[in-house]
Amino acid sequence: MEKLFQLRAHGSDVRTEFRAGVATFLTMSYIIVVNPGILADAGMPFAGVLFATVMVSALGSILMGVVANLPFAIAPGMGINAFFSYTIVLGMGVPWETALGAVFVSGVIFVILTLLRVREKIVAAIPAAIRYAVAAGIGVLLALIGLTAVDFIVHEPATIVGFGGLSLEVLLFLMGLFLTALLIIKRVKGALVIGIVAMSLLAAAVSATLTASGGEPLVNAPESVFALPSFEVFFKLDIVGVMAVGMIAPVFTLLFTDMFDSISTLVGVSQAGGFIDERTGTPKNVGRALLVDALATTSSGLFGSSSGTAYIESAAGVEEGGRTGLTAVFAGILFLPFIFLSPLLALVPAVATAPVLVIVGLYMMAPLVKVKWADFEEAIPAFLAFILIPLTYNISQGILWGFLSYTIIKLLVGKAHEIGLTLWLVSAACVIALLVA
Repeated sequence: MEKLFQLRAHGSDVRTEFRAGVATFLTMSYIIVVNPGILADAGMPFAGVLFATVMVSALGSILMGVVANLPFAIAPGMGINAFFSYTIVLGMGVPWETALGAVFVSGVIFVILTLLRVREKIVAAIPAAIRYAVAAGIGVLLALIGLTAVDFIVHEPATIVGFGGLSLEVLLFLMGLFLTALLIIKRVKGALVIGIVAMSLLAAAVSATLTASGGEPLVNAPESVFALPSFEVFFKLDIVGVMAVGMIAPVFTLLFTDMFDSISTLVGVSQAGGFIDERTGTPKNVGRALLVDALATTSSGLFGSSSGTAYIESAAGVEEGGRTGLTAVFAGILFLPFIFLSPLLALVPAVATAPVLVIVGLYMMAPLVKVKWADFEEAIPAFLAFILIPLTYNISQGILWGFLSYTIIKLLVGKAHEIGLTLWLVSAACVIALLVA
């Protein structure tokens, strides 16, 4: 294990990596039931997609740990699954079998681009200021995900967003937030995991009291502990249908969105966690990480899910001390029991995981101090990348506009010679992505 993961060289140990893996798993475990719910709207069997989600998450995360030795977990991406269901299947009328074929084809293209080191060159072409901004923007997005999950922040027609009020769920969230904050301030090891477990137990106790008094519980006890896996969508993809001209735009969008989501996550979390190669300025082992990400997308089409990608919730494990691929391996292994135990996920409610997402969002603000805010050629693209990630609820949009604004500003100030070939090509791809979206 030491030879494979080089724990001592990274200043870590098995116990720390396990604790980090648990933190990562707990903050992203929602995907096991959320992804099937979204894809079920496209007519796919819920149980079949649940099995696919678990397998993509488990195998992808384990592969990331073993091949790239990085603490990044993988699962079907949020946003990409919505595009799959509501745009490709329901909006365009594409059968879900053909949509799975599109996922597979986009994954194959990913693999080819990765082996040709195209994706690696894109990572290297990202200006330093945008890398810092993306890391912080992902942090704000994580915090926003946590705050909206418990209705602390809600949609308001007049002001777009607003405070949701002091409901019981919000009060429990605040208790979890300040409990976790206290544990972190006191430098208690495993603070994030302790916070999640403690709030899950408290939420269960409060729910039991509410149920006894005839109220609506916060946590619904599962009707059963075990659920047999379903293979209804396994290898049900239609590759022939993807060859139609009308599928070019969906395949390109899947390709572009997944590629930029994974690149943004790898760059952002690596920047925040210190996994940056000092010589190149890019994430360590980025080529291997991108290859694993590409293979995860390919396997998603085979298992029966939307595209798999590196998860921003991996930042929770990094902040818990995860420094090697063993963290990702542990997170992946923790997915496997839920092939049979998926009902138990109801026992970890949003009030338990939301505080951790907010705290991790705070951790990821640190890279912002490295942006030269007085240099507007650098600051404007960085700010757009930073602010548009949470405001559009889309990591790809943030980095897309960061790239475009950087290129446009360099052109306007007469510094086109500072734009490399890769950045020109990426900017062109960004324009195409906006046109076909």
